[in-house]
Formats: sequence, structure tokens, C-alpha cells
Amino acid sequence: MDHQIAPSILNSDFLNLSKVIEMLNSSDADLIHLDIMDGVFVPNLTFGFPVIKQIKNAAKKPLDVHLMIVEPERYIQRFREAGADILTVHYEACKDLKQCLKDIRSLGMKASVSLKPATDVSVLEPYLPYLDMVLIMTVEPGYGGQSFIEASYEKVRMLKEMISKAGCPTLIEVDGGVGKNNLLKLKESGVDVFVVGTSIFQAEDPPMMIRELKDL
Repeated sequence: MDHQIAPSILNSDFLNLSKVIEMLNSSDADLIHLDIMDGVFVPNLTFGFPVIKQIKNAAKKPLDVHLMIVEPERYIQRFREAGADILTVHYEACKDLKQCLKDIRSLGMKASVSLKPATDVSVLEPYLPYLDMVLIMTVEPGYGGQSFIEASYEKVRMLKEMISKAGCPTLIEVDGGVGKNNLLKLKESGVDVFVVGTSIFQAEDPPMMIRELKDL
């Protein structure tokens, strides 16, 4: 499978969000990545259900929704209603991860789990049969524009080996400090889906940047 690009609108111009979504619709992007932060699990706040619904109404690409919130299981139904197609919860935030993943799938969404940089990938071994995707954070979650953590390559390789041994079709996604300088090496390590924010939205020609990232 060719790798996928999921532009993160966290770094986009929120005063012109409809134009941002129009641009992504007509671009070569595969997904639209939404970061949901509650100011508790991470020290930042973003947006909630009304904004997600408006994005869903305008979007022609699937919504890849990353929850950086405490007790995500309380809101699974509401995120589905708002328009999430892929729902990512944090391993560190779930009281019963297995049940949470089952609930996500039961509502027709793809189930994904994310790991903070300090969390070892081995913790996910029992959950791989319930996972459509794993999101490896390659920066500390909470803010855009951070520097890529170099140890992430080995973490991805270890996860890829785990997935292969389990015989699961689970995809690997990365988020944080991703761009043209490291995408190819990450792809060689085993990454399938790339969340890219700053590199796209600070480019002179964002659609062209998306195309270039797809072509790597």
C-alpha cells in the first residue's frame, strides 16, 4: 500500500477554515487529521464537537480524530455523531483500553491507539487484534511545531515487528515533526500514515507540498 498523508489542521489558518478544507478536498491528501485536546491530558486546548461537525459537513476526505483527553470512553458516541471516521485514544488515558477499542469499532469507526514518546510499544501487544492503527507520537503531545524525536525510528521498527509477528493488518501512523527530511526514513522503518502539519501549512504552496510528500 502506498503511504498516506494526513494533514493536521492544528497548524492551519482557523479564520479561513472552510478554505483550508476546500484545499485539502482538492489535494492529494488521504485523511484530514484533527487534534482534540482538553487542557488536562495535555497542556493545551483546541476545539470540540461543533467545529468537528462543520468540518465533516465540508470534508470529502475521512476524518482522522486524535483524542488527547482524559476518559475518552465517555465521548466515543459523540465523536462518531460529530463525524469521526478513525478515532484514536491514548493508551495512557484509558481505564479499559480493550473495551474502548471494541466500542469504537462497534460504532463503525476504525479504532486506533496512540502512545506518548516515553511509553514502550510492547504494552500494545495484547491489543493488536482490536487495532486498525497505532499512532506513535514523535514529539510530546500538546503543541504543533516541535522537533522530531530521533528515537522514534527504532520505536516504529519494534512496533512493525510486533505487528508482523501477530499477523495483524494494523497500520502505523506517526505525528510530530514530520516532513520531507525524515518521511522516507520513517517509511522504510514501517510507517504507513504520516500526520503533517507545519511542513504543509507553512509551505508557499500547500497542495504541492502534499503532492511532494505523497511522491516520496
